[in-house]
Amino acid sequence: MNARSEPAPAGPDAPARPPLVRELLLVAGLFLVYKFGRQLATGHTAEAFRNAHHVWDWERALRLPDEGTVQSLLLHGDTLIHVANTYYATIHFPATLAFLVWLYLRRPAHYVWARRVLAAVTGAALVLHLLFPLAPPRMLGATGLIDTARLFGPSVYGPPRTDQLSNQFAAMPSLHFGWALMLAIGLIVATRSRLRWLWLLHPLVTLLVIVGTANHYWLDVIVAAALLGLALAVLRLPHRPRCAVPRRRPEPRHRTPAEQHGLVGAGR
Repeated sequence: MNARSEPAPAGPDAPARPPLVRELLLVAGLFLVYKFGRQLATGHTAEAFRNAHHVWDWERALRLPDEGTVQSLLLHGDTLIHVANTYYATIHFPATLAFLVWLYLRRPAHYVWARRVLAAVTGAALVLHLLFPLAPPRMLGATGLIDTARLFGPSVYGPPRTDQLSNQFAAMPSLHFGWALMLAIGLIVATRSRLRWLWLLHPLVTLLVIVGTANHYWLDVIVAAALLGLALAVLRLPHRPRCAVPRRRPEPRHRTPAEQHGLVGAGR
């Protein structure tokens, strides 16, 4: 049986699964707090564009790769860029939700750990969104990048002035990448299949998509990875105590007639 279909450990040492209703309310509450919190950063247009110029200059000073190189690769065909836009628009939340549901059902201890890490990273990201509003590269003319979602579709954003559902000036850090990387790490830790390392393809593809569609800078990704690393260092996965396995007593070996004769002779 492979790791993906292996049932969760049972018995008295198996971790208790948190109450479902409580978890649903908790996850929904965290999501709503995040969505409403992001709205608090709206309206800082001038500051967001000023910070965008700073980030672009910092990347050039650090000699980071040009985001335009990735975008030019995606623009080789309409199908490729459409797939990238679709990946950006549709994979982020469903993949994270499926990840948490699977852990809840099959790995309760890993679920609690992953939920806490995601909550910590998201909370820290919300603080950064408030302190450092940032316009994405698709809005900054100095980058020379285009808004691929608006030109090729599908797009999840409307015009920034009329978009009431999202804060488009919250590029730093990239939770698209942070959540994708946590998904891969969580599944690698929670499973034992030799193929589990392929989960790293998800954050890798996410990285290429968010940069190639001009929704994030390289620094957005670096900061997201740093926040996740800090959260993982603080919120460690609890280890289940191992049960002591009783040692089996060796079964008595039946002596051969020759051995029995030797023992009788030794007593003379």
